[in-house]
This record gives sequence, C-alpha cells and structure tokens, in this order.
Amino acid sequence: MPTVVAVPNVSEGADRDVIAALRAAIVRPGVKVVNTHSDPDHNRTVFTAIGNPLAMQDAMVDLAGAAMDMIDIRRVQGVHPRIGALDIVPIVALQPQDMAVACELASGIAQRIGDELQIPVFRYGEIASNPARTRPHDFRVGGVDRLAERIGDDLEPDDGPFRVHATAGAVLVGARDPLIALNVWLPDGELDQARAIAARVRESGGGPPGLRALGLYLPHAGAAQVSMNLEDFRRTPPAVAVRAVHREAERLGIVPGATELVGLIPRAALVGTTPTELQLAGFRPGMVLDNYLSDRSL
Repeated sequence: MPTVVAVPNVSEGADRDVIAALRAAIVRPGVKVVNTHSDPDHNRTVFTAIGNPLAMQDAMVDLAGAAMDMIDIRRVQGVHPRIGALDIVPIVALQPQDMAVACELASGIAQRIGDELQIPVFRYGEIASNPARTRPHDFRVGGVDRLAERIGDDLEPDDGPFRVHATAGAVLVGARDPLIALNVWLPDGELDQARAIAARVRESGGGPPGLRALGLYLPHAGAAQVSMNLEDFRRTPPAVAVRAVHREAERLGIVPGATELVGLIPRAALVGTTPTELQLAGFRPGMVLDNYLSDRSL
C-alpha cells in the first residue's frame, strides 16, 4: 500500500493528558504519529501521522470520536480560528500523482465521520463540493456559532446532519498539496503591528502567491506573532515568506524574532536556504517529513 500523510488539528493545546489520549487514538498497526505540535495560546495541537490508507481512515474516525468525547467546543478559547473539537483533517498529496489516493481517503473519512459519529463535515481543498469554498477560512469566519447560523442558509454540510454537533461542532476534511505553517515571532511587537504586517504580506494584501497570514498576540508567550500558511512552497518558498515579514517588521521599527515551524517540512522546501537563514528555532533533522516516508515498520 502507498504511504499517506494526515495532519489533523484538534482544539486542545494545553492539557497534556487529553493530548496524549488523542494521540493514542491515532496510533495503531499501520499508522504512526511522527510529530506533535501543541500551543496553549492557539489552544491547538497539530499531529502529523503517516501510514497506510486503510489504517489511516480508521485512525482519523477514531480521533474524531475521541475529540468529541474529550473536548467541548463551547468551552474552548484560543487565538486560532476553529469550528470543531477535531477542527480539520487534511490528507496530504506529497506528489501530484498522489492526489487521487488522497482524495479517495479524505472522502471516505468525511463520509464515515458524518455517518458514524453524526458530526457535520465540510469538504475542502481538492474534494470541495463548492469551487467557491475550497479553503478552511471559507467555513471558519465567525467561528462555530456563525457556522451554526449559516447551516440551512447559505451553507450545507457535505456529510452528516444539517446541524452543528452540541459539543464537537463540525469537522473540515480535505485533500491538498503540502502546506507549510510558520510563525514569525515579534518579541517587542503589539497586536495591531502584527496584524498590519500580516495584512501586507498575505496574498490578498499584495504579498506572495499562496501566502495566508494572521497577526496574533499570545498571552502565555507574552509576545505577538505573524502566523502564516504557505499553500504552495514551490511558488512561495519559506525564505520568501520570512523575508517579507522581516521587511515589513523592520519598516515599522520592529526587530523580528525566531521563526517557529508548526509540524514538519518537506525537504524540497529547504532547497536554496538553510534552517539558520530561516531562523527556525530548535530545528532538527526529525522535522523533515521525508525522513519518515521510507519507514518499513508500519
């Protein structure tokens, strides 16, 4: 069987016992969790899992059930936008020829979460049912409360019931190309400055193509950051995105800090640069996704 990659995000970033239990819901013969990234301010944990498609489908459905049991979306607070306890399940196509398998797997996961757990599912990315709504942002605006209002108005779930689950909310499931998540810290910056920088570097503000950005302030960390998603690292490499943030920060008289990698990064995204040049904090070889793809012990 081919090796597939899933990067599920859950709405818990502080409770270590809950995070450990959610991780345990994924792990099984045929599936490994190779990276766990948690943040209490975002109140979010990003798991990177690799495995065979059949086992991965079971793992993602079990994770959705565990998140439903352990996380009450009505009580979740954090700076990151979200609509569910298990907020999003991206299946990653590492190469163009992998997309068909990724779409088939994502579609199966979406259907099973909707049918078996009765949680509404919205499909995005390459399995989006509406070409006008292909990005997570299209569903997260206003959070779970606004989503509940939109169901039956201008939005219908692709799978599951036509209502938001009382405690689990809803789930986004999709297939996509590799995405790189980077946070650039602004140790001396304020929230309005982080937002101004994000507005200028994101694609919609005239920045590089495929660059999504938010300006945030993290109370636990006591610092602002520009949180970025690079949707196509071949068009906009990490070095380009980081330089754009540095340039705008310096324009405002702010000294940018370290860059934080959320999850793993494909080796190809580091071609032409180095972790040192990107100022990647705590970078180690285990943060390169390719190192796990030849694992024969699955």
